[in-house]
Amino acid sequence: MNLPPEKNSQANLQDWLKAAAKSAPAGQVDNLNWITPDGITVKPLYTAQDVEKLDHVNTLPGFPPYVRGPQATMYAVRPWTIRQYAGFSTAQESNVFYRQALAAGGQGVSVAFDLATHRGYDSDHPRVTGDVGKAGVAIDSVEDMKILFDQIPLDKVSVSMTMNGAVLPVLAGYIVAAQEQGVRLDQLSGTIQNDILKEFMVRNTYIYPPEPSMRIIGDIIAFTAEHMPKFNSISISGYHMQEAGANQALELAFTLADGKEYVKTAMSKGLDVDAFAGRLSFFWAIGMNFYLEIAKMRAARLLWCRIMQGFGAQNPKSWMLRTHCQTSGWSLTEQDPYNNIVRTTVEAMAAVFGGTQSLHTNSFDEAIALPTEFSARIARNTQLIIQEETHITKVIDPWAGSYMMEKLTQDMADAAWKIIQEVEAMGGMTKAVDSGWAKLKIEAAAADKQARIDSGQDVIVGVNKYPLKTEDVVPSREIDNLKVREGQIEQLKRIKAQRNPAKVQAALDALTQAAKDQSGNLLALSVEAIRLRATVGEVSDALEKVFGRHHADTQKVTGVYAAAYDGGHNEGDTMAYWDALKADIAAFAQAQGRRPRVMIAKLGQDGHDRGAKVVATAFADLGFDVDIGPLFQTPAECARQAIENDVHAVGVSTLAAGHKTLVPAIIAELRAQGAQDIIVFVGGVIPRQDYDHLYACGVKGIYGPGTPIPVSARAVLTHIEQSVAAP
Repeated sequence: MNLPPEKNSQANLQDWLKAAAKSAPAGQVDNLNWITPDGITVKPLYTAQDVEKLDHVNTLPGFPPYVRGPQATMYAVRPWTIRQYAGFSTAQESNVFYRQALAAGGQGVSVAFDLATHRGYDSDHPRVTGDVGKAGVAIDSVEDMKILFDQIPLDKVSVSMTMNGAVLPVLAGYIVAAQEQGVRLDQLSGTIQNDILKEFMVRNTYIYPPEPSMRIIGDIIAFTAEHMPKFNSISISGYHMQEAGANQALELAFTLADGKEYVKTAMSKGLDVDAFAGRLSFFWAIGMNFYLEIAKMRAARLLWCRIMQGFGAQNPKSWMLRTHCQTSGWSLTEQDPYNNIVRTTVEAMAAVFGGTQSLHTNSFDEAIALPTEFSARIARNTQLIIQEETHITKVIDPWAGSYMMEKLTQDMADAAWKIIQEVEAMGGMTKAVDSGWAKLKIEAAAADKQARIDSGQDVIVGVNKYPLKTEDVVPSREIDNLKVREGQIEQLKRIKAQRNPAKVQAALDALTQAAKDQSGNLLALSVEAIRLRATVGEVSDALEKVFGRHHADTQKVTGVYAAAYDGGHNEGDTMAYWDALKADIAAFAQAQGRRPRVMIAKLGQDGHDRGAKVVATAFADLGFDVDIGPLFQTPAECARQAIENDVHAVGVSTLAAGHKTLVPAIIAELRAQGAQDIIVFVGGVIPRQDYDHLYACGVKGIYGPGTPIPVSARAVLTHIEQSVAAP
């Protein structure tokens, strides 16, 4: 519909929109308004009236409340730091990758550690056979750290480390490696993530329970405030919340609420808020919701300024929210993966328009496997092109004054603040996490999102709309997990043979005693133990003797996934498919005297459980009996639980590249225990070239990212029916 020239006044334009809405196609709701998953209403048209009461509109960059950016000149003087997150296999291989990236335009190092390291296990531990070197670099001691940063001058290159569970030995290893490189503590710059509360909600690479974990955070903030003034002691992370399913308002609210809890912890140790608050940083996910991501980042600065002033901070640097961003990994698709280059570019633009201080852009093949050098170069060059070819950096906060963006910023801030107040009423974020409430809120949002995709309400190009008839195999990086582990074990043997055992044990005993009697600074004591060549696992074990190891309760949401179908939001084939599948499951239950029973399992140290929880929710809504295995099971433990629970099938969810080791192991365990009739299916990030290997091992079905859950559920039901019918 075109607007006649004589209708081009603001009042008539509003009338025209109302008329247009009446003739909108089926499926348009609420007079063309878009109601986001956060509950925010986005209108098709904004005017000056929408912003006339907003206080932040007339502020400048570099001035409170910093909506337009924490620095007055922003990118006009210095663009954001290009900081590509990477790490795989051994320290030697990762070091080569880092040095190549720095030479090709990277501006900082961002380290990904393997899951064994995250969980405080040395590479020779029996629970990590499938995890060593797979989803990050294996680090067992300071000798690995020295190799990791070889020929990288730590007094000049800032280092970001995504580490939370084993944060003490890893940060200590970085400190000792720098000192043995000749670098002083006050020269070190970078960030340690050190954000444990979000681990209990989403990522699950915790070691100790919440209370002692908060003590560790306080000790790190205190140590770095005194000795490492250029180093960020914590990166309060919303990234993993959004990756686990949180919408933008939930990510924003829970992250800032975490930040409040960390400030309280540091102040409870007697630290003045202005002594450390200026070194707190944040970490956001940037997904495909373009407008809301920009608004989220602007709203975050507005709210953090309010929060820090509420703590009595006097230094304006304490009021500023500074952030790193990473484009979404979850938005990447296995199907038609070159589309992911476009997705990452759009997300990178949102991060830049939102005012990030550093950025990682994901590689297009990360829904398939670890990035190759080819895909990593495209990801890095995406940032270089935005910085150097587009001239976007010439203007500070180009969205300022936009009727839509300013109103959306305020709406996002209001939605998040409402959730923050709800958290405060519960007694703060630690209690919200302890109760399981926060985790369930995120899981409900994840189930709702997946249901909207599977039912066709949300479009994913190349997945549920415009799919390719045939998919080409994309080359992927392969890590020889067994070879890496063997090398790490040999290194551990050499270190232990060359060190002074009595001195190492004394340093570890001092850590245990400090944990027990609340004395000393745990990071300072870890530095001394690591300097004597104690290992990551030994330092972690010394504290576990007192703190214990945290075990999460396994819960699942119900009814959220089904609502997308049962609520009448979906029409035609998808609704008919859903109803027919439910009827067939009910018929199976009638014929067999019980419902089809599946166990959803995570094996090894892979704690990323979004996919597992969403599948469990959807299968339960369809009528399956669903058991969820505890995180971090070994194949033998998983097989034993499956047999005890008398399940028909085990579904293994894998996102950490351990499938070629762990999936054959669970099949072998089931056979060894006389349960070969229990079928095994697999979902997650699996290169297509690995499918034949898994099928040959006995896997009945493989369902990669983008597979509609009802389709996988139909296939699993068919396999169960065939298994039951077999003599």
